[in-house]
Amino acid sequence: MSKVAFIGLGVMGYPMAGHLQNKGHEVTVYNRTAAKAEKWVQEFGGRMAKTPRGAAEGMDIAFTMVGNDDDVRAVVLGDDGAFAGLAKGTVLVDHTTASADVAREIHGVGKGLGIATIDAPVSGGQAGAENGVLTVMCGGEATAFDTVKPVIDGYARACTLLGDAGAGQLTKMVNQICIAGLVQGLSEAMNFGARAGLDMPTVIDVISKGAAGSWQMENRAPTMCDGKYDFGFAVDWMRKDLGICLNEANRNGARLPVTALVDQFYAQVQARGGNRWDTSSLMHLLVND
Repeated sequence: MSKVAFIGLGVMGYPMAGHLQNKGHEVTVYNRTAAKAEKWVQEFGGRMAKTPRGAAEGMDIAFTMVGNDDDVRAVVLGDDGAFAGLAKGTVLVDHTTASADVAREIHGVGKGLGIATIDAPVSGGQAGAENGVLTVMCGGEATAFDTVKPVIDGYARACTLLGDAGAGQLTKMVNQICIAGLVQGLSEAMNFGARAGLDMPTVIDVISKGAAGSWQMENRAPTMCDGKYDFGFAVDWMRKDLGICLNEANRNGARLPVTALVDQFYAQVQARGGNRWDTSSLMHLLVND
């Protein structure tokens, strides 16, 4: 068992930290809103700290799960950051979906301090975090990965090292690009079928068993048929992620025409007040045009 800090108790971090505590690790948590950390301690046990540095002091591993690049810098760097509390030979794992640039930046600072880093964004959403079945995409050094993987396995069904620092974030970009095009295609197909007079639940049941089948079809098609979107992975978060993808594509020369188009469709969903709707709400633009 390890002594770990978990920094960031949002809809993902809260259950992820809980799994670690339930697995027998010694967990200290930090959250910007202290009441959330207090609630976590009441539910799971463990301890809470007043700063990221306080959470990381004396720990073997510090995990972070926050919002964006600037949030990562805020909880890792500076006098009150996690790096200030970690000792040489420890590891920082960042589960935030952020840019490859910030992953490499944090890796460089950590290397100078003798602290290894792993960028480790996840896929699986809130349900995956709560059920402990996340897919974790990692970038960093093999020795650090080998140290943290047995701990990460406490809330993951797959945890894979994909390359050097930044590789985890780049892989998450690939993941989000795939999802953006897939959800738009699913939305168009379902709207087409409904307007053609087909019984779409039956159609989905049939085609999901063939080449068109996907996680999105299995898990989102039923709610899309019902016009329900008030749950799941928020449009605001998806737009943040697609922005990261498009910025990286501008740098590496990759063409992302469909991704750029779907990003603008999500902007239209936001304009309709769907900032916190699930990403499957692309369907709303077609049904309510």
